[in-house]
Amino acid sequence: MAAGDGALQSSRPTIAIDGQDSATLTGGQLHARVREDVHGLYDCELELGNWGPNGGTDPNFLYFDRKLLDFGKQLALKVAGQPIFTGKITAIEGRYPEGDSPSVTVLAEDRFQDLRMTRRTRTFTSVSDTDVANQIAGDHGLSPSIGIDGPTYTVLAQLNQSDLAFLRERARSVDAELWISDTTLNVQPRSKRVSTPLTLTYGKELRDFRVIADLATQATSVEVTGWDVASKSAIDARADDGLLAGELQGADSGPSVLGSAFGRRKDLFTSAVPQTTAEAQARAGALLKRRARRFLVGTGTAQTQPGLQVGATVKLVGLGPLFDGGYYVAAVTHTYDGAAGLRTELTVERPGLGKP
Repeated sequence: MAAGDGALQSSRPTIAIDGQDSATLTGGQLHARVREDVHGLYDCELELGNWGPNGGTDPNFLYFDRKLLDFGKQLALKVAGQPIFTGKITAIEGRYPEGDSPSVTVLAEDRFQDLRMTRRTRTFTSVSDTDVANQIAGDHGLSPSIGIDGPTYTVLAQLNQSDLAFLRERARSVDAELWISDTTLNVQPRSKRVSTPLTLTYGKELRDFRVIADLATQATSVEVTGWDVASKSAIDARADDGLLAGELQGADSGPSVLGSAFGRRKDLFTSAVPQTTAEAQARAGALLKRRARRFLVGTGTAQTQPGLQVGATVKLVGLGPLFDGGYYVAAVTHTYDGAAGLRTELTVERPGLGKP
């Protein structure tokens, strides 16, 4: 099946600085790339031509006066009037190719940059992960939107970690994801990350695609062990593919396919060091879900749409019974250049293989 000629867009993203659309920057862009994934911290790289008339008769550098492009200015890229990136400029690079005109590249990051550049050593006592996320949001002037369940810990330690690294660690332990929308810090499980589903058909919106169902990292169950100091008793918590029932939509899970093809393959974690059974159970469930959701992983190129972002659900059509159906978007890279136009490279995943 051949892809249609119109699968990719030739239009350029609209560029805005400090909330104002800039026709100069939009028209002068040579290359743009926006990257995001489920770990938070979206970044943007924007290259523009940097040589031409600049208020005088002789050509000169266009953007080195720092009036339009400068550190700390808000940079936004929009498609069809909707932002695909909003962040602040953190780096300015000059490029001087042989036989061609100079260009300038700016790098920008979203509000997670504040958390990335704040490193601390501190302890939290008698807290849940919700308490920790609320405090970190307050530390950075963000409004919290926290929807996670989990145990209460006697002590949690942030040891020479950035706030972003520590928050990522806590989110992973309870099967949650991070993202920032405007000034809101979101820490939510995947099941609560709601978006409008998009349909991508191979040969139309989906230009090319590659997908694999791989048992190499699957397990039929995950077990986490430890020691409860308070009760002086052993901890042994287990999770299996019963946790995936709400995500399979009638498909066969990686753990179940593994069990049928090769028998039981239990994975034991002794390094998690849980202090309570509740903590061990939460960790076991998070570990199993994270692995099972990557039973099917696909990568491809699609037509850029504002809703095609991390956390979206896409229905892929035209791939055959094993691989058709809904996928979760785990990473995207929106790219523009003069040769290929505007397109989105995406990584999708799901825990179930379709039935023949």
